[in-house]
Amino acid sequence: MNWITLNEESQLDKIIEESKHQPVVIFKHSTTCSISSMAKNRLERETPAANTLFYYLDLRAHRAISNKIAEDFKVHHESPQVLLIKNGECTYEESHNGISMQEIAEQLAD
Repeated sequence: MNWITLNEESQLDKIIEESKHQPVVIFKHSTTCSISSMAKNRLERETPAANTLFYYLDLRAHRAISNKIAEDFKVHHESPQVLLIKNGECTYEESHNGISMQEIAEQLAD
């Protein structure tokens, strides 16, 4: 898994633009949560969906960015949480044990 670190609020504008050309996944991770660690490990054990960018957000270090994500993409904050962004909009979000690469791939196929 080649994570792109999300550590600046200004990257959200870039993500919106990138999502107009290819899907973008944002994984919001709490470094102190065992469920979040399990979700991250599950994602990293699977083959990432092709032609998709994967961003990683450390919630503990960048809570303000997480809040901005919730506001911009009109989703309720969860941790861990994965969001699929296409054409500038969140088309899918999942949290906790529902996070899986297979589900992401299925959403990409729709």
